[in-house]
Amino acid sequence: MIIDCHGHYTTAPTPLGQWRDRQLSAFEAGEELPKSGPAITDDEIRESLESNQLKLMDERGIDLTIFSPRASFMAHHLGDFEVSSDWTKVCNDLCARVARLYPKRFAPAAMLPQSQGVDPATCVDEIKRSADENGAVAVNLNPDPSGGHWTAPPLTDPSWYPIYETMIEYQLPAMVHVSTSVNPAFHTTGAHYLNADTTAVMQLIEGDLFDRYPELNLVVPHGGGAAPYHWGRFRGLATALGKPDLSEHLLGNLYFDTCVYHQPGIDELLTVIPTENVLFASEMIGAVRTVDPETGHYYEDTVRYINAADISEETRSEIFETNVRRVYPRLDAHLQAQGL
Repeated sequence: MIIDCHGHYTTAPTPLGQWRDRQLSAFEAGEELPKSGPAITDDEIRESLESNQLKLMDERGIDLTIFSPRASFMAHHLGDFEVSSDWTKVCNDLCARVARLYPKRFAPAAMLPQSQGVDPATCVDEIKRSADENGAVAVNLNPDPSGGHWTAPPLTDPSWYPIYETMIEYQLPAMVHVSTSVNPAFHTTGAHYLNADTTAVMQLIEGDLFDRYPELNLVVPHGGGAAPYHWGRFRGLATALGKPDLSEHLLGNLYFDTCVYHQPGIDELLTVIPTENVLFASEMIGAVRTVDPETGHYYEDTVRYINAADISEETRSEIFETNVRRVYPRLDAHLQAQGL
């Protein structure tokens, strides 16, 4: 199989965004918030996918995508906890509907009802609900709910521990994924996303999170930001901080996806990061939707890069399938139940 561990519902039917606009308008006006979610039919869901994600998955040979709400829509800097909680449930339930309609093509991952300045422990109930009711196989964790101003404590801070403990209880990994940047200094997908990936790695180097939680698994998207390219810098900083080598300090629990949109970048990732820590992903249909004029193929068609890499078929299989199933045990159980 080819399993894409990083997908977002970027093509969700129009009523989802309209409902969000009504919710935020009501909040700003001090009016009662809408409670019933948007009216979206199964046919609208099918239409939104079959000419978009499913079409491209079939063309590129991707069998299944771990599917979460649109990252830029999470917008944890807007509203308050009630606003975020209601919005989170609407988005998570919609992704769960997708997975029920296409159980062999999509598995749901959940966003969290984070809100800037609010205790992360308030996310625990939604993690449990998403796993118990929606069959979520992972969660997305935003290290910066402020939207680019970085007011939250680092991921190693004890305030995050209730989330980690619940993830471990439910065998859920987290993808460390920020949302929209409202800081004009940081373009959302070109700077903020990659800054966050790099920052997350450095925060984990500075702390000892995996000593405390050896069963915790975190995925850093977009190829790990700058981390693989500057792996020597990070190893050197770990030494200066009195930490073990990164192979021991991080790589038993930290994974990098392949959302890197050119061959040299993928080759660098596969050279620096051990195979067992690399998970296939494309994040399509996502931030980079255009065709590379040098190749004539979409930048985000990452299957091509893995197939063209100078690696063995065994390594290729590990990246495409085996590693993802190991890091996402609930997904593996779901696939086994289907005889896959």
